[in-house]
Amino acid sequence: MKLLTKYLAREIYASIALVFTVLIMLFAFMDLIQELADLGEGGYSISKVLLYVALIVPGHIYELFPLAVLIGSIFAIVQMASNSELMVYRSSGASLQQMIVALLKIGAPLVVLCFVFGEFIAPPSDKLAQQILLKAKNANVSLKEFRSGVWVKDERSFVNVKSVLPDTTLLNISIYEFDETYHLRAITAAQKASYVSNDKWLLEGVRQTRFNGKNGTSLNNQDRAEWQSTLNPRLLNVLLIQPEKMSSLDLYQYTKHLSENHQNTGRYEIAMWNKLAYPVAVLIMMMLALPFSAYHRREGGISSKIFIGIVLGLSFHFGGKLFSNLGALNDWQPMMSATAISWIYLSVALLLMWRTERR
Repeated sequence: MKLLTKYLAREIYASIALVFTVLIMLFAFMDLIQELADLGEGGYSISKVLLYVALIVPGHIYELFPLAVLIGSIFAIVQMASNSELMVYRSSGASLQQMIVALLKIGAPLVVLCFVFGEFIAPPSDKLAQQILLKAKNANVSLKEFRSGVWVKDERSFVNVKSVLPDTTLLNISIYEFDETYHLRAITAAQKASYVSNDKWLLEGVRQTRFNGKNGTSLNNQDRAEWQSTLNPRLLNVLLIQPEKMSSLDLYQYTKHLSENHQNTGRYEIAMWNKLAYPVAVLIMMMLALPFSAYHRREGGISSKIFIGIVLGLSFHFGGKLFSNLGALNDWQPMMSATAISWIYLSVALLLMWRTERR
């Protein structure tokens, strides 16, 4: 059985590597074409474009893991079945249970690799890519994140934002205005800011302190005030990291923060459970590929099996997003919303294996 596991591992790993190479090259090419449309905007040079495309590759690798594993496993298993290799192993006494155990052993390192990409490589890489994109396209605005919130340099002003909502509404803003000699002229604090249009924001709950030199200071409180700034929702989207692209640890900490402030945590809890369950989907995809070992030429060639694998992989990907969105909209139990598609595909895999064994 060790010989079978080693041989299967070699064939499956080689096929998965080939599939990953093709998919990543395809996605990188499409990203490059998309970014070339913005070439020359600000300081967005061809080197920055290539760097940006390279930095978002780890995110694609993580997202494509189940699909690549499924297609690669199907390709390897069908290829071996077409050469009657699997038939020899089964005739030698290898049971279905032993085949499943062999696949689980082969899939274990892939689960770990998927988890590492999702936790430690893809999130910081994607964040760095967004920062490079922002800096290249908007040289006059810079953003920095600290424990005190987000700091934005807006021409001669420095803006501190405590929270940014998904609709790019700003909460608890402090604006420090300086003159051309870098002397502090005014401090404006607002509870909320909503984007209007043409780089204009509507501040609510405004408290302004102006420093008039020898004339002292003046205080001004307003319910609403208009604020002109080069800061806009497009720039703030860099700060709004999608929950799906955050690490599970960051999601846990942010969910805890939202819960302590009595805010809705549904979307982030679903994303956290999805992060934890997603690597396990690699094993499910390998089990789903096993029924393809019952290869019959009259049922179609290898290409038809690969096509079925692509359809199954894509339906898994989009089905997972569907259940996550429905769970967030309808306040379903987060863990079940995140893992529903995995349970469905595990059931399908077991049903197909039972049907194959019966035949």
